[in-house]
Amino acid sequence: MACAACSCKTGGKPKGCNSQGGCASGGCNRLNTYDWLSQLDIPDPSSYDVVEISFKHGVRKGFYRRPHALGIVTGDMVVVESSVGHDVGRVSLSGELVRLQMKKKRVNDNQVVYNVLRPANERDLERLAEARNAEMPTLVRARAVAASLGLNMKIGEVEYQGDKRKATFYYTADGRVDFRELIRHFAGEFRVKIEMRQIGARQESGLIGGIGPCGRELCCSTWLTDFKSVNTAAARYQNLAINQAKLSGQCGRLKCCLNYELDTYLEALGDFPQDTERIKTAEGMAVLIKTDIFKGLMYFAYDRDHGRGKVYALDKDRVKEFVEMNKRGEFPVSLAAEQVVTAPVDDEHGFDDDVTGIVELPPDKRRKKKRKKGPPEAGKNRQGGDQGNPPSRPPRDGTRNPRKGPRGR
Repeated sequence: MACAACSCKTGGKPKGCNSQGGCASGGCNRLNTYDWLSQLDIPDPSSYDVVEISFKHGVRKGFYRRPHALGIVTGDMVVVESSVGHDVGRVSLSGELVRLQMKKKRVNDNQVVYNVLRPANERDLERLAEARNAEMPTLVRARAVAASLGLNMKIGEVEYQGDKRKATFYYTADGRVDFRELIRHFAGEFRVKIEMRQIGARQESGLIGGIGPCGRELCCSTWLTDFKSVNTAAARYQNLAINQAKLSGQCGRLKCCLNYELDTYLEALGDFPQDTERIKTAEGMAVLIKTDIFKGLMYFAYDRDHGRGKVYALDKDRVKEFVEMNKRGEFPVSLAAEQVVTAPVDDEHGFDDDVTGIVELPPDKRRKKKRKKGPPEAGKNRQGGDQGNPPSRPPRDGTRNPRKGPRGR
């Protein structure tokens, strides 16, 4: 995938793309960080000895101690220690920003136990590329083995270590899975150390990546790391239709973005009157249909119409007065007298009120086929002949039917 409209001279590839123009890894904006302090030409007198390392374009991150003798900066590929062998990653943060990041992640300084060994050479990068190329065939084979054993689990992602001595399998399952037999099959099949790590549905979507309905990359794969619970109450406060297909993300759960503007909606709803589901008027009981937070309007309809009558838009301040009137035993005359008339569309820019077009064709009227009424004639079948006598056929000697006359007439 190349950027054809790229103005910079990069050969048609997006500048700064970690995949060098191809987004097979799931995206170029996966949990990336901008080390703005390293871009400033300011010397750091007391540099922090811990750096943040990103593995597989942000799929996994960790903190490692950096020896002062190593002159590594943000963006360098380095070799780090691991529980089994070593791994290869990219320095995503360095300096004082790492201290702030550790405070945000609630990681203490004494919890950092692994060190940065050295800068990565060409051989390390070649082995890392071989490990990344082997992940997809391993994933396909691992799913086949899990299906053959009848395990109720789904393997979503496979990550090889930089030296190809360890493979981490990320899977999702509804409950606890006994995968001891599966690990023995994996160890004999792939000849590496196996680590099984169970994740949730949202974490799986973050690992796989994708494009959301907004047109951008998924939040869980780009910047979102802590997943808060989302329920349908957030949709009700925002006056959204409870449609499971539209409210669910690619993970099958409710979209995390339902919580983004929830606090703003709750703050705006604080200005609206409470307990206004039903208001009694002189013409009858009125029921609240919906609330327009942006315009400050509340829509009511009479209960006697059973949802088929006219809907009246009332101002929220006026509804407060109606509630106070009901408490005193007083009732407004009617909703039609208090209805707010919405302003028409401003024609300042020359737009017509008809947003569908200048000329609007009338709907087509379909003509219904007339059916013959009444029973069919007695003694006639559908082919037009008698029920007892089949329809006549022309003789086989080549002469014409005597009913139609001789040839030439």
